[in-house]
Amino acid sequence: MNKPLNHQIAVVTGASRGIGAAIAEALAARGAHVVLTARTAKDLEAVEQRIFDAGGAATIAPLDLTEADAIAKLAAAVEGRWNALDLLVLNAATLGSLGAVPAIDPPEMARVLTLNVSAQAALIAAFDPMLRRAKAGKVIGLTSSVGRNPRAYWGLYGASKAAFETLLAAYGDELAAISRVRTAIVDPGATRTVMRARAYPGEDPAIVKEPAVVGEHIAALAVAGFEDGHRERVG
Repeated sequence: MNKPLNHQIAVVTGASRGIGAAIAEALAARGAHVVLTARTAKDLEAVEQRIFDAGGAATIAPLDLTEADAIAKLAAAVEGRWNALDLLVLNAATLGSLGAVPAIDPPEMARVLTLNVSAQAALIAAFDPMLRRAKAGKVIGLTSSVGRNPRAYWGLYGASKAAFETLLAAYGDELAAISRVRTAIVDPGATRTVMRARAYPGEDPAIVKEPAVVGEHIAALAVAGFEDGHRERVG
């Protein structure tokens, strides 16, 4: 079987289920050694086992990205084993409550922004040295259409995604002329996930695509490569 990502190292956040797990499995199927991160060790172990059963390689790193020093410890552990990081997939995010902007709960807003924005900036900073040492480091961030197209009752989540997109795009622009690191923003579109079910409780899950479709798309993008500032939506 063709393994175009052989000998490459990838870190995937939010990899215990849904889109993150699908991305991890698709990358591993193409030869990458995937570091799986999420809060729940049991769910990560299940993804790791599926990767092993399919002949791939993975390492789990259970952690809460919002905890102090968690990201620094993750980066130190990865760097202690590998010199460079070929791919960082920023998938972890939380939806928060959907509601009118005047009704946004400040403590909840702080929690959403901590994971969806602050933790993402910390991940980029922590893995920046390893990405720069890679032959062609890549960062792929998962977003949502509400980050660019505001929608009623989606203000909190949309604001967090808009901020995340700005951070990632700015990072890519900063490095475009001085390194081989490239960034991409991908909107997975309507996908059968737990987050989607929370946002659209009355929706028939059978009418939206499975996470595996997004996983295959991201893996193909990682193999093909992209120019900085790349943006696309999975149909």
